[in-house]
Amino acid sequence: MLALPVAPGGEGGATVADAVSGLLVAYCVVRLLRQRRRPLTPSAAVILALPVAGFAVAAVGAVSPGAGLTGFARYLQVFVLVPAAVVLVVRDRRDFRLLAWSFVALALWQGAIGVRQYATGTGASYMGEEIRAVGTFGAADVMGMATVVAFGLVCAVALALGTGPARQRATAAACAAVLLAPLALSFSRGAWIATAVAVGAQLALAGMRRAMKAALVVTAAAVVLVGGVGVGTAMLQERISSITQVTDAPDRSVTDRYTMWAAATDMWRQHPVNGVGLKGFPEHRDGHASLALSSGSDTEGAGAAFRKQPLLSPHNMYLLVLSEQGLLGLLALAGSWLALLVCAVRGLVRVRREEPGGAAGGGNGLDCALVACGLLVWQLVDFVYGDIGGPSTVLTAVCFGLVAWWALMDPASARPGGRRAGTDGAADRLGVTVGCSGAAR
Repeated sequence: MLALPVAPGGEGGATVADAVSGLLVAYCVVRLLRQRRRPLTPSAAVILALPVAGFAVAAVGAVSPGAGLTGFARYLQVFVLVPAAVVLVVRDRRDFRLLAWSFVALALWQGAIGVRQYATGTGASYMGEEIRAVGTFGAADVMGMATVVAFGLVCAVALALGTGPARQRATAAACAAVLLAPLALSFSRGAWIATAVAVGAQLALAGMRRAMKAALVVTAAAVVLVGGVGVGTAMLQERISSITQVTDAPDRSVTDRYTMWAAATDMWRQHPVNGVGLKGFPEHRDGHASLALSSGSDTEGAGAAFRKQPLLSPHNMYLLVLSEQGLLGLLALAGSWLALLVCAVRGLVRVRREEPGGAAGGGNGLDCALVACGLLVWQLVDFVYGDIGGPSTVLTAVCFGLVAWWALMDPASARPGGRRAGTDGAADRLGVTVGCSGAAR
């Protein structure tokens, strides 16, 4: 559903993708009630549900009951319900890989639209020219395409570094190289930094030999894109150099971000335990921000007219949670993420010890482990420069679900080709075959 264009004027509201995620949650609830079983282990349930306490307390302290209810529903959707639903519907590593490849396919689609926007001058406005690649998300959500492309690139790198068939790894490497162009043309410094950190972590976790091969592929692709295709325009080079100038000579967007960060910190100082309440940052912003804050950011292009978009969040997920939910909410949410990260890395260490190739030709799960670790590292780094909001937020929820499945799944269902107890997986079919053979003898 994220491949569909965003309706004009519908930014910030519920999208078709949100509706589909609601149907997914409803399906899982109905299935659990009919089967009357608890598929999650107690530790998994605690880790996934840990942030709910912070959400509930902050919802009670919201500026209005309506704001508290909508904020509580949104946080519950993104960080609890959709991730838990993904954990329940992904049955084995084959399902996991299928979902990872769908991330790559969506990134290729959005990236192709973004490159076309840059080439034809029909993208979002950037420095007076409508060349910024935004895909189908429009000028109001310039981070949407960058997020989708970055997720696809991280998944492609993980699949290329895995132990699957050579043709599959080569295809994934080619997809990762192709996605470098739309990621660069998104002009999103936060997405660049998060992607570089996530891919670097994947290379380090995959082993030196695979890391060297992947580094050569990425270097060759960068040389072709910058030198041969001409992606390295003066604007792109200036954008890259501006990353090192965020403290010495920050531009307007960076200055606004610093001002909102200071405002969020000041809110937390006045309400250290439970914050100002969900959806409370816009209401308290002007009372805590300095005069350096502008009235909003200018958006134009990609089929939309010029408009002044208000600054309603600090563009830092950690400070947003700290200001609206206080220490209680931040410790609960960040504690859940930290637990997922530790468990995901432990799972990666486990599969690194397994024999390469695995059973039934399904691989030993290294690619799945790298997908989970890469996506989580990307999200945690990106949250330093951004927060939830826009149509691509539902994809963030799916990412947390993939990470949670890998980090919290039952080891018995983690075997290549294996499925959870009660399903007709490969292990069950093998048992039936052996039993029938014994009876025949």
